[in-house]
Formats: sequence, structure tokens, C-alpha cells
Amino acid sequence: MLFSSLIFLYAFLPLTLLGYYLSPGRVKNYWLLLLSLVFFAWGGVSFTGILLLSIVANYFFGLRIQANLLRRGAYTWLLAGVTFNLLLLGVYKYGNFAVENINHLVGLVGLGPIKDPGIILPVGISFYTFHSLSYLVDIFRKKVEAQRNILDLALYISMFSQLIAGPIIRYSDVWQQLDNRQHALNKFAGGIERFLIGLGKKVLLANTFARVADELFALPANELNASMAWLGIISYSLQIYCDFAGYSDMAIGLGRMFGFDFKENFDFPYMARSVKEFWRRWHMSLSGFFRDYVYIPLGGNQVGKIRTYLNLIAVFLLTGFWHGASWTFVVWGLFHGFFMLLERMGLDKWLEKVYAPIAQAYTLLVVMLAWVLFRANDFDHAMSYWKALFLFEQSPNQTLIFVKYLNREFLIVLFLALAGSFGWLRPLLLFKQKLVQGQSILIRVSALFWMLLEWLFYGGILLLSTLYLAAGTYNPFIYYRF
Repeated sequence: MLFSSLIFLYAFLPLTLLGYYLSPGRVKNYWLLLLSLVFFAWGGVSFTGILLLSIVANYFFGLRIQANLLRRGAYTWLLAGVTFNLLLLGVYKYGNFAVENINHLVGLVGLGPIKDPGIILPVGISFYTFHSLSYLVDIFRKKVEAQRNILDLALYISMFSQLIAGPIIRYSDVWQQLDNRQHALNKFAGGIERFLIGLGKKVLLANTFARVADELFALPANELNASMAWLGIISYSLQIYCDFAGYSDMAIGLGRMFGFDFKENFDFPYMARSVKEFWRRWHMSLSGFFRDYVYIPLGGNQVGKIRTYLNLIAVFLLTGFWHGASWTFVVWGLFHGFFMLLERMGLDKWLEKVYAPIAQAYTLLVVMLAWVLFRANDFDHAMSYWKALFLFEQSPNQTLIFVKYLNREFLIVLFLALAGSFGWLRPLLLFKQKLVQGQSILIRVSALFWMLLEWLFYGGILLLSTLYLAAGTYNPFIYYRF
């Protein structure tokens, strides 16, 4: 089940909210847990068994780490827990990939191939595995205590609002909210607004870009030229941002509806003036996870230049591999890592001094070239697409194809996506704050008028999204490989 589906919007979510607010005290958590398991089981009951196994195992490992904190055994239990989680992730996410590469190697020496295991990837396994890892490590670091109530731990790991597409929520950030969180009308209303903003990003913006990007990336290399290739990669860059940031908005909004406060996951990443800054703004929960649980434990930047460079490469190698079982994802991660190294070697000093739009253009160029690797089917596809980006010859047929995509709907969506991605709407938010804080009669009347416009705006997003979904418009789910 997807957030951007009619059954979620008009059946699952209203039922969950109704049962939640009718439930007393602690029963609210149990109702959320039950509906989260139903949500997950919607995509495959057998996958729910894997999720339940993860919950039970991590509950046990957490208690054992806690019980041995004053002895040497805590590290052993942590190692066992981390190994279990990585094995679970490795088998289900990378099993087929490993067999494929082993078969390639044994084929070089004339040996027979291993039978394809045909493992199906459980949706969201990367997210709930990382939730579990942060839980165990934070117990070991004495940041939190092990959860004694297995149902509360199960809710943390499996809460439907962030189960299949993140953001990665650390136990140390929400453990107190599992027992005590605030419910307020303004918080609930803010959650609805945030959810609808995310829904609009996903359904109205990202899905429009997805159709264009998928069609252009599907064309044979000899049919592409620069204008078509750039249109494709710009569309994909905006698709993946609006899609992923939209899902994060929906997750944060859902959390607020149920009283939870989740941290932000995106902060206008396409406004970054360096690749380093891009990763401070893009998928912040993932980059923060790798910083705190991989980069810093390896020594971070406190172990000399060479070790620091190796630490960076290790982090981006893992970042690429986390996104999918394919060498293109690995190289995508290393591509970012390479420019991070260049910036650490001195390029960052130049970027700080240069005219801001030039630094932003550099960052966007690196990021978009890297997105080609992320989106391409294989390396040959990526190489041919890169070449097309700089093939400036144009036939009449290519001109017709290019113009076909630049229809009124696409141009409106393009303007809205750029406005949202580059902060052009910030003045409106500042204006709203002044209205709310104002005391004069004129300002209060203006605030009421503004509130009416907001209701029409959010209602329009819901109505248009509903019409698009009811019409069966293109609605891809890009996180199945995560």
C-alpha cells in the first residue's frame, strides 16, 4: 500500500485515525502497531514474518546488551545483533546480486553456475534494518535503555508512516514519545497540511516528471541528442527530489497526526554550493546515520589525511550500496565520494569564494551527472546517456519529440517544482508569519483571508491528486530497490 493511493487516503488512513483517537491511553500504541502490520502485510504476508523476526530478535539483543553493559559481554551481544541485522539485509537485498556476480566469476574459469535463488526484496527492509541497528548501538553507547515492552519496540520499528520509504528514525529521538507525546489540534492540522504538501509533490509533480524521464531514458541511445537527454535528466532530478521529499513530508505529517515529532529529511538540497553541502541537505537521516555510525567510529577526520580520505570513500561506497544491489549504485556513491575528496583537498576553499550561482551550478552538474548512473539500467546505458548530453546535433524528428513534452501541463509543473526546490516560495511563508503575529484589525482580516486561501490550496491539492489517482495516471514507486 502506498501513501499515494486511494485506498490509503480514503480507507486506511481515516480508519486508523478514527481508531487511534477513540482508543484510551496505551491502547493508542497497540492500535497503531496493529494497523502498521496490516499496512505492511498489504504488500505480502510472507514479508511480515521477516519483519516480526527482526522485531523479536532485536528485542532480545537489546535486552542482552543492556544486561551486560557493566561487563565485557555487551560488545559481544552488540556484534551478534549487528551481524544478525546485516545478514538479514544481505540475504534478502543482496542475495541475488551475490549469486549473479559469483556466477560471472565461476563462468570465467569454466565452472557451472549456481542456481538463481529468486529472492524477492521485502519493501522497506533497508529502513527498518537501520532503525534496528541504531537502537542496538545507542543502547551500547548508553544513550538509551533497552525497551522492556516489545510492543513499543515493534511500533518503533514498524510504524507505517516511515516503514517503507523513511526517513530513518533513530530510537534515541523518539523513545520518550512512545510513552508520552502531545496531541493538539494545531499539531494535527499542521500534520494534515504537511501530508498534503507531500502528496502534491508526489502525485502532481513527481509523477509528471516520472513519465517524461522514463520515456526519454527508455529511448535507444542513437535517438537521443543533447536537448532530449538534458530534458530527461532534469525531469529525473526533479522527480526523485519531489518523490522522496514528498514521501518524507507525508511521513512527517502522519507522525504529527499521531502526536510524533520526526526530524526533517530534506533542506533544499539543490540550493547547495558544494557536494558536501548537498549531502547535509539531501536525505539527512541517511547521511547522518552513516556519519554517526560509520564515519566517526572509523576515526572521521581526526586520523590524518589518508585515513580521512579512506573513511570518506568507505562511507560513500556503503551509501551507494545501500540504495540498491547493482554496481551502478556503487559507482554512483563513489562518484559523489570522488568530488567530496576533491573538495576536501582544496576545491571547497574556491567554492566558498566564487560567485554563489557558479558554485550552485557546479553542484547541480555533479549531482545530475551522478543521477544518470542512479537511473540507468547498466553502465553501457549510463555511458551512452552521458554522451547524448553533449550531442548537439538535432534532427526534425528529435525536435518534434522534444517539443511534444514541453506542453502546458509540464511547464506549469516544472515552474512549481523549481519554485519549491529553490526556495522561491519562502517570501510567502515569511508573509504568513507576519500576518499571524500582527495585531491590527486590517492584519487580522488579512490573516482570515489568507487562511481561506490556504484551505482552498490544500483542498485543491487533495482534489487534484484524487482525480489524478482515480484516472489511473502514472504512479511509480521508486523505493522498491531500497
